[in-house]
Amino acid sequence: MNKLYNTTNNKKMKNSIKIGVLSLALSAIFSLTANAQDTKPATSGNSGIRISIGPDAGIPVSNFGDAYDWSFGGSVQADFPILKDQLYATFNAGYLNFFAKDNNAGVTGEDLQLIPLKAGLKYFPIHNFYVQGEAGAAFLANKKDVGATKSAAFVYAPQVGYLFNLGGKHAIDAGVRFEGNSKFTDNGSSNNYFALRVAYSLGL
Repeated sequence: MNKLYNTTNNKKMKNSIKIGVLSLALSAIFSLTANAQDTKPATSGNSGIRISIGPDAGIPVSNFGDAYDWSFGGSVQADFPILKDQLYATFNAGYLNFFAKDNNAGVTGEDLQLIPLKAGLKYFPIHNFYVQGEAGAAFLANKKDVGATKSAAFVYAPQVGYLFNLGGKHAIDAGVRFEGNSKFTDNGSSNNYFALRVAYSLGL
């Protein structure tokens, strides 16, 4: 009886944390949108190199979503200009923890810990709005804990986002992406999820 009670409480706590994180992220975006209306728009906010750092939150889908509830972590990204104010080369490194779901017996599995390294292109077709595509490798930090047979997987990530100017070289880079990872086990399936990133961006 106590195990069932504790399992129910754990599920409620996880759901509350998930809702809280996503609510805070969405509130930040809406607040920044309102503030950005008072600033002068620019295509990328700065024609030089930009460095951004911020949190990532995600929701696994398909088979990956059957085993893991949600993810949280952070990443740092560097944008290098190719065409002034429009096209940038991107390099991104991060860390994500995927929180395991409880099984039918009320036992929680092992969390999945990923270190994705990606590179790609970021294009601004209109003022401050961008489309981005990246690819690279995702390294599994706890291979033995989750019983994986591979230490790394191919990763790709199409993304759309908006750069909210805060004045000068400061901005908030908010983006939504789909991220796909190939198999970490020989007989497994791909590991796909949707993610939200809200990062502080600084022009150098």
